[in-house]
Amino acid sequence: MNNKELGNKIIELVGGEGNVRSLVHCATRLRFKLGDHSKADKEALSNIPDVMTVVENGGQFQVVIGNKVGKVHAEIMKNHNISGGSADKGENKEKTGTMGKIFEYISGTFSPLIPALAGAGMIKALLAILSILNWIDVEGSTYSVLNAASGGIFYFLPIFVGISAAMKLNVNPFVGGTIAAGLLEPSFTALLDLTGDISFLSIPLIATDYSSTVFPLLIGIAVYAPLERFLKKYTPDTIQLFFVPMVSLLVMVPLTALVFGPFAEYVSLAIASGITFLLSVSTILTGILIASIWPVLVILGVHWGIVPIIIDNYTRGGDIIGPITGAATFAQIGIAFGIYLKVKDKDLRSLSFAATLSGLFAGVTEPILYGLILRYRKLLPLLFISGAVGGAIIATFDVRIFAFAIPGLFTIPAFTPIVGYSIGIGVSFILATILAFIFGTTGKKKQNEVTKENPNIETTSSESKATYLLTAPLTGKVIPLEEVDDPVFASVVMGKGVGIEPTEGIVVAPFDGKVVTLFPTKHAIGLVSEDGVEVLIHIGLDTVQLEGKYFNAHVESDAIVKKGDKLVTFDIQGIQESGYKVTTPVIITNTANYLDVIPVQSQHVTLNHIVLTVVK
Repeated sequence: MNNKELGNKIIELVGGEGNVRSLVHCATRLRFKLGDHSKADKEALSNIPDVMTVVENGGQFQVVIGNKVGKVHAEIMKNHNISGGSADKGENKEKTGTMGKIFEYISGTFSPLIPALAGAGMIKALLAILSILNWIDVEGSTYSVLNAASGGIFYFLPIFVGISAAMKLNVNPFVGGTIAAGLLEPSFTALLDLTGDISFLSIPLIATDYSSTVFPLLIGIAVYAPLERFLKKYTPDTIQLFFVPMVSLLVMVPLTALVFGPFAEYVSLAIASGITFLLSVSTILTGILIASIWPVLVILGVHWGIVPIIIDNYTRGGDIIGPITGAATFAQIGIAFGIYLKVKDKDLRSLSFAATLSGLFAGVTEPILYGLILRYRKLLPLLFISGAVGGAIIATFDVRIFAFAIPGLFTIPAFTPIVGYSIGIGVSFILATILAFIFGTTGKKKQNEVTKENPNIETTSSESKATYLLTAPLTGKVIPLEEVDDPVFASVVMGKGVGIEPTEGIVVAPFDGKVVTLFPTKHAIGLVSEDGVEVLIHIGLDTVQLEGKYFNAHVESDAIVKKGDKLVTFDIQGIQESGYKVTTPVIITNTANYLDVIPVQSQHVTLNHIVLTVVK
């Protein structure tokens, strides 16, 4: 399907235009804020051939579609009435933890800036190549113009951050930019040359160079947003046009200079000192740690939240995080290339070759992560090993970078020393290629082979993602696991699943398998399918206190059961009259072994009705 059709299909499956509160995109993902996540059909979205995967993180519903995300986003915005900022539609608010909100704010601020930062970084890399080849006079005017083109966004980055952060928080973006501009204005920067004590209204002022900084503005705009809303609420309409911006600037520029700037400076120094300490303890361990964590952050979609730390390091002797992540990037590229060399399947070869080129020339590795590595999980250890080795080498050479650059072939000259960086990414690439060629996948089984082995398994999409369909062990109303009135189950710490409010007091086997655990109180039973799917059925909440009253078991531990066999019967009325809820969590306890566990969208299920889809 073309980009327009793909965009329309995605909007339909996320619950329609009315369910979309806002939409932005980064290098490979459409990042939705939805009014109601339950209206989105995650399984159907994942089955679209052009969709690599779907990720829910930090209150965002992320649809990963690769390099053409910008074109699809443009079609969606052109054909649908959807906010491109963070304005909300409707009253439904997604509950998001504090850290999730922070990462969402940082990520949402930097996502629109990434193309400009990447483009400027590429110009810097180009200038480095031209300088090495002596094809340009570094003292000449041509170099000066091109250097200004590449360096402008970094010098004035606080202004762009102020604008983007204000847009993210749905307040006046130009006031946000003006707050930052005030800290770069010559009369303020002249304070840096003064000797002796500096003050503002007799309050001591620490003069700081705010060019290329980001943390002060991220903090400042987060405070400016509620200030603007407060002022708008109590300011008469007749003077709002000038009064709200005037007061905002009068408050925020001095406040940022007096408080947020110094605070951010101390935080930045603490982070830099932490990295320096890790390097002093062990450069090898530091490289291994950063290179191993980076792919996980990309998978979760929170990697852009680290960008402010990387950028802030540029003015502190250069950044080492970015170079080390290059090892992880080239390890992923090497895995894709190794799979290309190994497999014979036409579609898989095409996918791996395209993903290799995307990584080498654009530094975009989501197609590799989602299309190959998460799809064939045996590649994960290969990624960690090869990335860690290269990261350790880069850390040992103390490679630094002084301007934003996405790791790729064309940006190699941006790293110093080039030799150390080249050795590190080269080792990661070669090692990953060899490991993937020797130990990597040969591709999934054909659909008819999979379904012959077990009728519960289906394959979906053109990429044949195997899924296991779990049928309901009880009849009743389905509720999201997060709404179960028990913090252990609701936190998903025991695994993903659903809650069922039973209307009949009978539990049956949801598949052919074995009873691995039957609690003495008979209120909970654990099973494992012939394919290794582990399920816990916990009848009621805190019903262990009943000590088996109202429960009758019809099987024993280690019993072999067939799908539909009666396992436990229980007295719903008796349990409720004793003061206990009969809400029954149905949990996939080995969730970590699978790509995803997707709950059914239905509100009510009967026995043998599909209740969970386990994506392998």
